[in-house]
Amino acid sequence: MGDFNLTVILDAIRRAPAGLSRVELAQLVGLSPQTVSNISRRLLDQNLIVEAGKEGTGPGKPRTMLRLNSSGKYAVGVHLDPAVTTFVVLDLVGAVVKHSRITTPAGADPDAVIGTIAAEIKQLIDDSGVEAARIAGLGVASPGPVDLGEGIVVDPPLLPGWHRVPLRDALAAATGLSTLVDKDATSAAVAETWAGGPSGAGSFIFLYMGTGIGCGIVLNDEVVRGTSGNAGEIGHIVVDPGGPPCDCGQRGCVNSTCIPRVLVAQAESAGILACSGDRTDPTDPVGATEPTDPAGATGAADGPAVQERFVRLCAQAAAGDGQARQIIERSAVLVARAVSTVTDVLDVDRVVFGGPFWSCLSERYLERIPDLVRESSATRRIHAIEVVGTGVGEDVGAIGAACLVLEHTLAPRSQRLLLEG
Repeated sequence: MGDFNLTVILDAIRRAPAGLSRVELAQLVGLSPQTVSNISRRLLDQNLIVEAGKEGTGPGKPRTMLRLNSSGKYAVGVHLDPAVTTFVVLDLVGAVVKHSRITTPAGADPDAVIGTIAAEIKQLIDDSGVEAARIAGLGVASPGPVDLGEGIVVDPPLLPGWHRVPLRDALAAATGLSTLVDKDATSAAVAETWAGGPSGAGSFIFLYMGTGIGCGIVLNDEVVRGTSGNAGEIGHIVVDPGGPPCDCGQRGCVNSTCIPRVLVAQAESAGILACSGDRTDPTDPVGATEPTDPAGATGAADGPAVQERFVRLCAQAAAGDGQARQIIERSAVLVARAVSTVTDVLDVDRVVFGGPFWSCLSERYLERIPDLVRESSATRRIHAIEVVGTGVGEDVGAIGAACLVLEHTLAPRSQRLLLEG
């Protein structure tokens, strides 16, 4: 109970950038002034908070304000995307201290990718100047599905060859850091709650626009992960019943109609983009023929190429190319259908979009999707659903990965109240 109360107080201070006095804390969290004073002393001794001056305008003694100590702890975050892997060192208030990005190594050898990631982590920490003792741990955001309890990546569709890869333990051994692994979309939702400002409060879904499309879920300020840690897998929601076949056996799923490589394939078929030479049949499940060789034309090997070509497609749409614009706007309609399904099921306040591909989609999507979601909402006569872009920025996956460490270490969670027999 004491540890839970400590995290409740720390979380309240975190959510008040201007700081809170001990009296305000006691009123806010419902604990006695003596308990708040004792816990505040513990947090000061651990260098997690600081006394940040005195404030007071009325009668009585000015109150000492308590704020997070940004340099009290740090966390390292890695976002593994089939196209690009991003790294950050984050301080306790969610500010990026150091950042780097590399092209994800091609091929189907997880060990080679993990070795490259470990080397980049060590270099990043050295470059950041942060003392190793102040780093609370390493968080990794990976494409799903994942075995959350074991830290294993389980056959993600766009990382061929990654069959039950023990990513958590491998990186912990390679770096010496306590390591957590979670889905990229869930990590992004965690980032929004820690560093997104108003868009990260209350109940919302995070639509993660990367090489694939995922969904993170936050209800009443708590991240929802589900039984196995894979809540929010929306790739097989049918958004176009007459659409192309998906590898799940259905037609018109999110994965076979909306993800970037599908849109690139459509643009190539329409002659908007010259064929890259490594694309196969765009009508095949999930938008491209799955190769028999795991290092073949799809997946990690073509991730950077798809990213570059997708950015080019979005730029052509923004420049007025009618066919390119039609492809992007059609994808917005289909994504809105998936969003509406999820918002109706969960009854949330807000939809937050983000991820590495979000910036080139944001203008067109924010023109179309809010109205589409509002029109189809089952609760539109009761409350509005806000649709916004992330408050964290394009590195939300890596920042979210680092925030996993902060969340695990510092956030109030109901599990902390469980008593062991």
